Amino acid sequence: MNKFLLIDANSLIHRSFHALPTLTSLRGEPVNAVYGLCTMLLKILRDHNPAYIVAAFDRPEPTFRKEMFKEYKAHRKPAVDELISQIIKSHEVFDRFGVKVVEKAGLEADDIIGILAEKFKQDIDFAEGKIVIFSGDKDNLQLIDKDKVVVEMLRTGVSKTITYNESLFLQDYGFSPEQLVDYKALMGDSSDNIPGVRGVGSKTASGLILEFRTIEGIYENIELIPSKTLKEKLVQSEDNAFLSKKLATIKRDYPLGISLNDAKFDGFNKEELKKYFEELGFKSLAERM
Repeated sequence: MNKFLLIDANSLIHRSFHALPTLTSLRGEPVNAVYGLCTMLLKILRDHNPAYIVAAFDRPEPTFRKEMFKEYKAHRKPAVDELISQIIKSHEVFDRFGVKVVEKAGLEADDIIGILAEKFKQDIDFAEGKIVIFSGDKDNLQLIDKDKVVVEMLRTGVSKTITYNESLFLQDYGFSPEQLVDYKALMGDSSDNIPGVRGVGSKTASGLILEFRTIEGIYENIELIPSKTLKEKLVQSEDNAFLSKKLATIKRDYPLGISLNDAKFDGFNKEELKKYFEELGFKSLAERM
């Protein structure tokens, strides 16, 4: 079976930067995130042997979500220079590995992944293929589609992962992957500064989703909710609930113009990659080559 691997590049780089101790190249540049990225790429490619692969990046320009809600991610501190330089450097890493990089102003990496997953799961030339999304961001779980589109999530550090298909997601969350955006519309998301419904916790949100399925279903049937307190919370935060669903929903319908052929993975040159690792001072990785 052909595999199409979609990599959430920013997620992997951030995880590596915060999980690994400070490391500098032979030139004195910070490279702990680059080292972690290279380690993960070697493992991913060995484990999956993909026929197609794309690495999706965030861009520094404001996204459509920021235009929709100016407080979106507003509480996040700016990335430090040591991380920014490695995000820039990582484009070179993917190039050395022979991996196609895709980024688009106004979109986040999650949106690029969502757009490509939606496009290629329906591609007649990829009918027997499987799409694996590799990320540390749970937002991507909404893209799961039975066993056709799965998400391999980083659990701890940069080595341990868990792969979610639809059945495992249902087992862990109790509702379907597409309902994750409705759950986040109620719960909010502090990491992205998505407001949600004030005073609604995980248990209440899950119960509402199981009973009414969507945010729209909840508000269409709000008179059926027996708790007066909960009803008041929902009424007071109705605008935030619908805004939060829009913010949490990964885009899937933008024409990126990427074909299967563009994403074809022909492998990497071991000798060239070994030299690159030696230039960076990654002795252990060079020895693996």
